Amino acid sequence: MIILLVQSKKRSSNNHRCQLDVIADILEASHERTRKTYIMYRCNMSFKQLKYYLEILLNGGLLHVVAGNPDDNPGFFKITEKGKAFLKAYKDLKSLLK
Repeated sequence: MIILLVQSKKRSSNNHRCQLDVIADILEASHERTRKTYIMYRCNMSFKQLKYYLEILLNGGLLHVVAGNPDDNPGFFKITEKGKAFLKAYKDLKSLLK
């Protein structure tokens, strides 16, 4: 799923974030136990957008649920080792493109 997101690597002319930027922002916000609301405000996104990205990140194994019931009230989210590796690779790639 994540591979499909690579198609839009750079920001558009109207300064919107690409999907990889949003994913990196969410992973950055999730280093500690983090609730949906915190991620939503820190990453400046709507609840609908957050639900979309959380589904991608949870299914891809980049985030995991720390407490709560994933189907009802997930509680807290935290970045996984795979998510940390993705974030490091993202930052390395971004630094190469500068």
